[in-house]
Amino acid sequence: MTQEEYFNRQIQLWGSSVQQSLQKKKIAIIGSGGLGSTLAQALGTSGIGEIHMVDFDIVSSHNIHRQIAFTLEDEGKSKAKAVCALIESKNPFVKAIAFDMDFDAFKQMGNTYDLILDATDNLPVRGEIDKYAKEKNTPWIYASVEEFNGQVCFFDTANFQVFNISDHKPGGITAPIVMHVGSLQANLALRYLAGLAVLKDKLYYLYFNDEGELMTQKFGMPKV
Repeated sequence: MTQEEYFNRQIQLWGSSVQQSLQKKKIAIIGSGGLGSTLAQALGTSGIGEIHMVDFDIVSSHNIHRQIAFTLEDEGKSKAKAVCALIESKNPFVKAIAFDMDFDAFKQMGNTYDLILDATDNLPVRGEIDKYAKEKNTPWIYASVEEFNGQVCFFDTANFQVFNISDHKPGGITAPIVMHVGSLQANLALRYLAGLAVLKDKLYYLYFNDEGELMTQKFGMPKV
């Protein structure tokens, strides 16, 4: 199998030169749970050359309904390692590396990336990702989900620290909203890496109103 065959539909979309440029890109996905699983599935087969998955946790039975990279056979395994194995089993042209550690340990490694994606589940770590990304002059994409709602923002020069940095835990999450928000996050990432226009420093807020209509609002984020 050739890359031309494997990525045929994307090459039809933007040509072989853009597709080849993706092979030179390297990204980090911080978190290998619900959002990380969706990002790994969506971006792991897109043609990005190197993907680093960061997560210290193991797969538990209560994760699997919304963390689509895992099956019941993965229970007890390292999330980062299981996701990387899945990526490489689906795409022979990607290098997937697992970092079985927390973000504090990961940021000490000094790696550089074209883009960082947040797939964590708490604001304090996201605040640390923002600081790290700013130090490295690297853009990053924030996402969060709770119940039927979600938020996504491509952070470039905006200041994430305006969020109330607390260790808030979501009360509950539906599986489809995780995949929906993760897919939006992945689309922003792929457009950026392919050199297409992306709206930066705007927070997308997705929710269902009382009539069950899916609503999307956008809010400008303050600059640093």
